[in-house]
Amino acid sequence: MNVTFYKYQGTGNDFVMIDNRTNIFPKQKTDIISQICDRHFGIGADGIILIENDAVHDFKMIYFNADGSETFCGNGGRCAVAFAKQLGIIENSAHFIAFDGPHFASIENDIISLKMIDVEQITINKDSVFAYTGTQHHVEIVEDLTDFPVFEKGREIRYQYPNPGSNVNFVQQINNKTFRVRTYEKGVEDETLACGTGVTAVAIAMHKLQKTDYNLITLPVEGGVLEVSFEEENGIYKNVFLKGPATLVFQGNIAI
Repeated sequence: MNVTFYKYQGTGNDFVMIDNRTNIFPKQKTDIISQICDRHFGIGADGIILIENDAVHDFKMIYFNADGSETFCGNGGRCAVAFAKQLGIIENSAHFIAFDGPHFASIENDIISLKMIDVEQITINKDSVFAYTGTQHHVEIVEDLTDFPVFEKGREIRYQYPNPGSNVNFVQQINNKTFRVRTYEKGVEDETLACGTGVTAVAIAMHKLQKTDYNLITLPVEGGVLEVSFEEENGIYKNVFLKGPATLVFQGNIAI
């Protein structure tokens, strides 16, 4: 069976998008997901996103990592919103449901502002911070991010957490409201050019550690620049928004 796909990217985080409102995609076959995401033998992507019907929301977003594991993805969520607009499901705003619950998003040209979940699972450790921002994130400050061994250290730390493990973010402070980030993503098992839930965790962790008193944080990543804004109330971070570009790269057909 031939399936039409669309390739989207958000600051270099890339996804294969499929309109699955007629349930054409075999979601239970993780080997197909991995094959499609393979950068040598497939289309190549950090993950696959399916857009499906939902009785309450504008649409349902289902996200699979490249290894077939299901979770939530912030940049993927922003790309899903752009894709939903392309499909004519929405216009310039959306309410959708995902792995971690409901989300709201607004669109201005190719910039998508995505409301994330409230963040209250934050643990300050000796040399790191752990935060749940729709998925698990380890945040660690380093001095020289350019030459830091992100892949080696990220893979080591990723498995120190209980199943399903944790994404690992390394951070270098640029100034009071700017933090550069590189991320090792579980499920992809590699460094990615960006991670939306990751920069969200970083922004909140830096505020929690009192590295900044701003509530609008700029986060340069390998694939561009993202912004995170939030409000803090009694240790809980609310009205958390992830903002950045999401663009169509190409479309095609694949036999599955």
